[in-house]
Amino acid sequence: MLSLDKVFNAQTVLKNIIRETKLVRAYGIAPDSELYLKPENLQITGSFKVRGSAYKIAMLSEEEKAKGVIACSAGNHAQGVALAATKNGIKSLICLPDSAPISKVEATKGFGADVCLVAGCYDDAYRKALELKEKEGYTFVHPFDDENVIAGQGTIALEILNDLDNIDAIVVPVGGGGLLSGIAYTVKQIRPSVKVYGVQVKGAPSMYNSLKAGKIAYLKSVQTIADGIAVKEPGENTFAIASEYVDDVVLVSDDEVASAILALIEKQKMIAEGAGATAVAAVMFDKLPLKGKRVVCVVSGGNIDVTSLSRVIDRGLLNSGRSSSLLIELIDKPGQLKEISRIIADLGGNVTGVHYEKGNTKSVNGCFLRIEMETRDYDHVNLITESLKKEGFKIV
Repeated sequence: MLSLDKVFNAQTVLKNIIRETKLVRAYGIAPDSELYLKPENLQITGSFKVRGSAYKIAMLSEEEKAKGVIACSAGNHAQGVALAATKNGIKSLICLPDSAPISKVEATKGFGADVCLVAGCYDDAYRKALELKEKEGYTFVHPFDDENVIAGQGTIALEILNDLDNIDAIVVPVGGGGLLSGIAYTVKQIRPSVKVYGVQVKGAPSMYNSLKAGKIAYLKSVQTIADGIAVKEPGENTFAIASEYVDDVVLVSDDEVASAILALIEKQKMIAEGAGATAVAAVMFDKLPLKGKRVVCVVSGGNIDVTSLSRVIDRGLLNSGRSSSLLIELIDKPGQLKEISRIIADLGGNVTGVHYEKGNTKSVNGCFLRIEMETRDYDHVNLITESLKKEGFKIV
């Protein structure tokens, strides 16, 4: 059974394996709250997952270690298991969904594990891992539904409580629930007045749906940029602990996650993957009653593929009004582009792209002009749009 003694034991065992990540005060992200970040994206392997997997492997018997270990993962647990197994001289095989970012697959191999790519999502990789466990006799290291794994994740709560007094709330990303249940259990044993909130994405609300229904709910499919928490159902242990100790779970959209990733880069010079930014997104977009509160957001991981990061930044710029596009219907005559460019420049906008096309306009001499711009925010976009309209340009 999970106990506070087990969490403290995990802290001792992990002392020479993990990096203790100190809280960072965040400014400009949630002005109505006193916000701190728990930067597990700076953890060894780039994610909190190494805590639970390393403690689980440390607790294995010699017989279990001799069999080698097998795990399934969207990427971060894989790296934690690979590192912990290699440090203990244990063979490891990791089943990853074929949708896992290339960077996570290569990093897993780099930590010494063999990799088996499985078509589908995390749950498909999970079934494959269980199949190979039975066939080859490996010891299975579950990514979240295991008391030792949960205890390892609970060490994050010990560090947070040691770092900061008078905390009002801790906000935690949720996939299968190992991180949330470990933190919630530990916090409520030591300082029950602290609220613990979980955050999932709308495209993978397994724990959210389960807690609302009062029983474990299974999702037929998941779709989100937060691949690290794209889990179809929570674990039995994590659901039971969350049901008892978690104050609430809320949902954020992929667009809100993209905006949070961008805010962390710009305001904190901090790289977070989709899953890692969900807690920050919840605070940024007022999903929780945290006004005037002292809040800690767990930034659970930073293992985002560079190509994915580029797409997320572009999406974040669009969502915040920092990048915008106007389609203008014109009479095709000299000087039109010059006049449009002048209006945009006078208002402080920056034209980054121009595309001319003839289309289904009412006039024989009509055309369309698509203007890509860098802008400050949505108010700036509206100012430019209204100014162009006043000058007689038709915005489509």
